[in-house]
Amino acid sequence: MRLTAAIEQFETHEYPATTEELIEAYGDTELVLPNGTESLGEVLGRLGNETFESATDAHMAAYGAVSSKGIGRKYYSDRDPVGPGEDGPDPLSL
Repeated sequence: MRLTAAIEQFETHEYPATTEELIEAYGDTELVLPNGTESLGEVLGRLGNETFESATDAHMAAYGAVSSKGIGRKYYSDRDPVGPGEDGPDPLSL
């Protein structure tokens, strides 16, 4: 399941809710990420023991806890110039 669809499940949960409650309810959901998979339980487990006042709070925290598997192309930016004397990443043609 894509991350956005998985996190939308939080909308039906009753708040306030703890990380533990969300893991119990949704932790088995498998996330399909650009560079692999992980469970929503793994993502939420990185947050420690928190209490969320709303689904929006839980959404934002979960987005911030996704591993590097959720990054499309690591270190890629078309906005950051390479500084003088620095070697930037090799160009990649798509």
